[in-house]
Amino acid sequence: MGALTVGKEATLYQQLPGGRVRCTACARYCNIGEGQVGFCGIRGNVGGKLQLFVYGKIIAGHIDPIEKKPVTHYMPGTKIFSIATTGCSWICAYCQNSDISQRRKIEGLDVTPESVVEMTKRYRCEGLAYTYNEPSIFIEFAHDIGVQARKAGLINIFVSNGYDTPDTVGLMRDFLDCITVDFKGSGETSFVRKYIGIANADPIFQTLLEIRDKTKVHIEITDLIVPEVGDDLGAAKKLSSWVYDNLGPDTPIHFLRFHPDYKMMNLPPTPVKTLEKHHAVAKEVGLNYAYLGNVPGHPLEHTYCPECKAVVVERLGFDITGWHLDNQNRCNNCGNEIPIVGRLSKSVNEERFIPIIM
Repeated sequence: MGALTVGKEATLYQQLPGGRVRCTACARYCNIGEGQVGFCGIRGNVGGKLQLFVYGKIIAGHIDPIEKKPVTHYMPGTKIFSIATTGCSWICAYCQNSDISQRRKIEGLDVTPESVVEMTKRYRCEGLAYTYNEPSIFIEFAHDIGVQARKAGLINIFVSNGYDTPDTVGLMRDFLDCITVDFKGSGETSFVRKYIGIANADPIFQTLLEIRDKTKVHIEITDLIVPEVGDDLGAAKKLSSWVYDNLGPDTPIHFLRFHPDYKMMNLPPTPVKTLEKHHAVAKEVGLNYAYLGNVPGHPLEHTYCPECKAVVVERLGFDITGWHLDNQNRCNNCGNEIPIVGRLSKSVNEERFIPIIM
């Protein structure tokens, strides 16, 4: 990386003897010596203090529909300003954002929290998503943006791997409204060790319990199903059962289709039938709202009423094409209340998917 850029002093760390520091932003808990950088590439030790080098730097900014995150049960139809920094706490071999997440350089547009909020408002977005790389590694920056965004009436969403700590969850309380926690290969241990570079998924489950118990953040779960190496139905059943037992039957779970990318160009896209089998497993364990992702036009993109089985929200990709709920988000057919936070927003328009910064 060359000479270390000072950035801004981080909040989440402990000073250790000998001028070392222990970062507490993610479950790696990097022990970092003077002049060294943590695993993520953006937090380092300068003079015995942990610095967040990307504070005030955004490498990407896009206008997206909230459904792209994917979030289906929180503020549907909302237009979101998605931002990222460089760096990541994982080294996923299939990462579709590797140019951002695996870049060990401190780069980006210079911004302040206030200017990010102003951009969000100028683009007529109703909230921010911290995404494309793992937001917990720049959580002090996200926190300062998010606090200002909340004051301006905007919502804040994390698209996260969940590989966090109680300290990161503590900061989430100040600003975060929604989080989608992205499992890969259903969190099966041999998969995450080989293709992600972590020992196991235990810290992710602990993070979800912390969020459940100590915040009011809306939670949705995603699970990237990688054919041949990360599509075990037993692992999917274990994950779905955990979600049912610990987060409740109304927690949305999205099974996402893999496509070849980065270092895993040798595998095909996930067969749709494989995704359908995973969906069936989730329903069998009792989850009411299971979805398929990255399969535009599939009927399992829709939201179905668990009581009468009628379609209550129709989707085509990231577009909502039918809304069959009353003003209290109750099924028009049988009156059952569907646990969707907020009403359908009409803000999403032709400006969706516009790249602002890259």
